[in-house]
Amino acid sequence: MTQSRTVELEGHLIDSGTMQRCFGAVMDLGGSFDVERFDVGKHETEESYCRLAVSADDPETLRAILHELHQNGAVLEDPSDVELVPAPADKVVPPNFYSTTNHPTEVLYDGEWIDVEGIEMDCALVVEPEPAADAGEGDRADASDAGNDGAARARTKTLSTVEAGDLVATDQSGIRVNPPERPRSGGGAFGFMQGGVSAERPSESTIREVAAELRAVEADGGTVMVVAGPAVIHSGAGDALADLVAAGYVDALSAGNGFATHDLERSIYGTSLGMDVETLEHPRKGHKHHIWTISEIIRAGGIEAAVEDGVVTEGVMYECVENGVDTVLAGSIRDDGPLPDTITDAVEAQDAIREQARDADIVLMLATLLHSVAVGNCLPSTTKTVCVDINPATVTQLLDRGSAQAVGMVTDIGTFVPTLAEYVLEGEEGGGAETGGDESAGDGSGGSAEGDA
Repeated sequence: MTQSRTVELEGHLIDSGTMQRCFGAVMDLGGSFDVERFDVGKHETEESYCRLAVSADDPETLRAILHELHQNGAVLEDPSDVELVPAPADKVVPPNFYSTTNHPTEVLYDGEWIDVEGIEMDCALVVEPEPAADAGEGDRADASDAGNDGAARARTKTLSTVEAGDLVATDQSGIRVNPPERPRSGGGAFGFMQGGVSAERPSESTIREVAAELRAVEADGGTVMVVAGPAVIHSGAGDALADLVAAGYVDALSAGNGFATHDLERSIYGTSLGMDVETLEHPRKGHKHHIWTISEIIRAGGIEAAVEDGVVTEGVMYECVENGVDTVLAGSIRDDGPLPDTITDAVEAQDAIREQARDADIVLMLATLLHSVAVGNCLPSTTKTVCVDINPATVTQLLDRGSAQAVGMVTDIGTFVPTLAEYVLEGEEGGGAETGGDESAGDGSGGSAEGDA
């Protein structure tokens, strides 16, 4: 027996490709559709409206189709309030719980649409009802302390933070997703879903746009977050990144034990993983420098103490300490040492990265597959993101995981960062070397080979 539901879509449906994606999803999944109404926006700021009847041969197919349409902003006609089920225990969600996207989202609760706070992908969606009118003064004080002004509140929660009794959204009814649309002006490098992955991207013009965006964010008092892998130091780009930090163009740094150790080793011994970055020579016993570096930092009591004691006198970590940059070093099973500043608890590290990511206005992901994907998972789709790596798989995996807003550049990180620093610090007249294509890879040190530290 044929199953059918009616959905509605609003926005710039044609030039953003929304209708094409929706029609394609219905047909690809074996359904059919009937356009019952289509009001086309007739000027630049006028939105379009479409009412679509969707049919399938069985409930399972229809449910899959509705899920895909939902991801593209479709809402059931005359939607009912969001369906909420109490979590049966800590860290346990109800079956068929709603798993969030990274797009701005609203829930229909008590007849009103409520914005979902802290949006990120792959989380549960929890609604906190308005406090009861007869709640005591203590209850109202608690609600105020938690940031609740007395109204109902909706927010995301990772599975590890769900508590017994939390009201968790199930299914998709009463939930509205608002994917960012392509800017009407095109948006340049940051036009939504215009990034893609290509070694043929005109790198000079893209770097100019990234540099201009960094200057604009800082001028507006926004937050620039950098996600960096060890190859940044090993390729010789550490000095340029340190210059950006010193000039105030980096507000948060997310990296691993390896990146920090390479950078600190460069300051103490002049090498990165035992190699002199300038001469490419390997000094005698240079292979021991990274573990000696970790020992010296532990002896000093941490990175900040090592800077204060004069053990570390230059580099990215030095400038982060000197300029008060919010730094999170997340550990892994491969780490030597690790440095005392490295967060070795994976859940604790996730939470620290999540706090950084939610405050970021633009994120630069530099030659690190693992950290790029981890941070990308925490970012809303409205955060401007730039991912640079000599390995196209890094950018592809980031986009495949849902970070479709990312501008991807396949190029050598050892050339990209210095060129970016030139444009940021000196203006567009600063120039810089052409960085496009694989030919700029040199010895391949600009990739995201995240070695142990």
